[in-house]
Amino acid sequence: MTRIAAFALAALPALLLAACAANPALREADALARRGEHESAWRLLSEASRAAPQDAELRVAAQRQRDLGLLALATQAENARAGGQLDVADELLQRMQALDPQAPRTRALQSALRRARSHEARLASASQQLQAGQLDAAREAITAVLAEDPGQPQALALQRKLRQRYAPPPLPSTLAAAYQKPVSLEFRDAPLRTVFEALGRGAGINFVFDKDVKADARVSLYLKDVSVDEAMRVVLGTQQLERKLLNENSVLIYPNTAQKLREHQELVTRSFYLNNADVKQAQALVRMMAKTRDLFIDERLNLLVARDTPEVIAMIEQLVAGLDLPEPEVMLDVEVLELGTDRTDEAGLNWATDASFGSLDGAAMVPWSARGSFRTLVANPVVAARLKGASGSSNLLASPKLRARNKEKAKIQIGDRVPVFTSTSTANVGVSTAVTYIDVGLKLEVEPTVQLDNEVIMKVNLEVSSLGPKESSGGPQPTSAYRIGSRTASTSLRLRDGETQVLAGLINDEDRKNVSGLPYASEAPLLGRLFGVHTDSRKKTEIVLLITPHVLRNIGLPEASQTILPSGFDANPGAQGLRLRSPGSVAAPLAGSPPHAGSGPAAVARSPGEAVVEMQTSANAAVGETLSVGLTNTGAASVKGTLTYDVSLFTRADAGGAEASSGSVDVELPPQGQKVLLLRARPGAAGQSGMVEFVNARAANAKGEALPVRVEGEGHVEIRAN
Repeated sequence: MTRIAAFALAALPALLLAACAANPALREADALARRGEHESAWRLLSEASRAAPQDAELRVAAQRQRDLGLLALATQAENARAGGQLDVADELLQRMQALDPQAPRTRALQSALRRARSHEARLASASQQLQAGQLDAAREAITAVLAEDPGQPQALALQRKLRQRYAPPPLPSTLAAAYQKPVSLEFRDAPLRTVFEALGRGAGINFVFDKDVKADARVSLYLKDVSVDEAMRVVLGTQQLERKLLNENSVLIYPNTAQKLREHQELVTRSFYLNNADVKQAQALVRMMAKTRDLFIDERLNLLVARDTPEVIAMIEQLVAGLDLPEPEVMLDVEVLELGTDRTDEAGLNWATDASFGSLDGAAMVPWSARGSFRTLVANPVVAARLKGASGSSNLLASPKLRARNKEKAKIQIGDRVPVFTSTSTANVGVSTAVTYIDVGLKLEVEPTVQLDNEVIMKVNLEVSSLGPKESSGGPQPTSAYRIGSRTASTSLRLRDGETQVLAGLINDEDRKNVSGLPYASEAPLLGRLFGVHTDSRKKTEIVLLITPHVLRNIGLPEASQTILPSGFDANPGAQGLRLRSPGSVAAPLAGSPPHAGSGPAAVARSPGEAVVEMQTSANAAVGETLSVGLTNTGAASVKGTLTYDVSLFTRADAGGAEASSGSVDVELPPQGQKVLLLRARPGAAGQSGMVEFVNARAANAKGEALPVRVEGEGHVEIRAN
């Protein structure tokens, strides 16, 4: 044994002991990390690293546990923020700041929570404005929130409710009360300014006339029980005039000409960041429908910037919202099988085929005098019986899953790339060899088109190739290639979601017979097997393709009422028309109640001795999607109650364990308070409908007196397939 080996053996126990004793914090931290306690593991490793600053392993392990802890906390905080649980998200943020206050995830969450708090306050104000009939102000707040957070559930719920009561272009909220006053006008060939004086006295509005308004214009009209706004629009529309607000009770009247519009119309600029639509298509749509010329696009950011009047910008918002929808996606379950059978049978007598007559000593030259020693030689054995049978089968399976977007090809290839060498001879250069590759195996191409009824049209191209024998070409520079056997199929299918289609019949059938033995005698029908060997072989293969589409996401069509958008006139897109409402829908505001600026009937009067809870929810939801349920206490009393839902159709998306499937949630709403709960439609609930209800509601005012509670809003939800 050498001295080095002896030294190594002597030092080995000490090294093992040092390895076991070194850094016990690593083992403890690993055990904590396995239980998901990354923060505790980080603290343990940080303390150990401060005690041993030269230990790089401890420092790296601490950084890794810090990153894992930040990732876990950020995921929980994002789920809490999406569910409206901002207090829980704040607690998680504080834990992230303890780990690393300057980490990108920590700073991003801090900014997101700050923005969420701002959104919560703005949406609470927007909800009150919506209830008070200040639709324009509510729309502005909701649009601003959705511009910063397109998926904010409470803003989306308020937007759906706003669209039910609001038809663009908006009525100015500053003149909403004056506009809704009913008036009756009867004028025959009266001066234009006389008509406006009558409107001004009745509504308390000041009118200022541009110098180019004709003073001698005459008006004849008979209107009864119409609002001031409608009467003004009729007069302006028939006299080719336009208006502009100066303050809350003053209006400028000017001619509706291109030059005056450029002088008096104030323009606004709006930026649209598109998530799904192509910005060039959005530009073409806006330019065609809204006649907007001041457009800018940035393909890098998928950004569209438009500059036009507020009425046209409001129309562009709805046009872009109808275009910027996510594309459908489909999951394709594909199974490709190659079924093959192979059978070979050999039966008969194999006779010797060679016989010789000559000397046994093997000499090249034998004298004729030695012919007496010539013998007849036959191979041993003379005859051999052959009886052999062989059979085999194969079942090759490829089962890929392909996720494809609508109208885009999905490809899969399984096999080999076979090299083929080609030699080329060039004068004064020599011989050069090039290598090309041929794809051999399975090649499948599928192009799906998802229909609105969740059926899928697919173009399917299938090719199965196999490598054959090698072929060579003659000549001074021989080249080689392979014979390729190929079977292809191309078709177009229309399948329902989850329906399986089988494509089969790509069959290759080979049947061969071979006879070897004595000529002619071995070919006899029955006795031929006594004079030779008969070989029968049969090989059969078949390609089978099974394909099943599963629609993961389809286009979420807007409600039918939102597909019709007032677009003004050809010369003035976005302008209001001259249609009048029915007389029953025009009423003076009630004393002490907020004015209503919507186009429908006035809001139902609420008794001061009751509490009102407004429930907002989506009218439909897809299987697996999140459904937001918003509850808003519109009064000054505290309200308690229970939100109930069908557990066979929904589950809580913002809770876990038994709470997620209990079917009820206790809710407490402070005065003017709001609560957003997230539900998720269960798999298998497609095509069914369920109710979400707020029951057992009870309220108490500041004095502790019990008040009746009235719940407004629709809780009926239709569940559709993905």
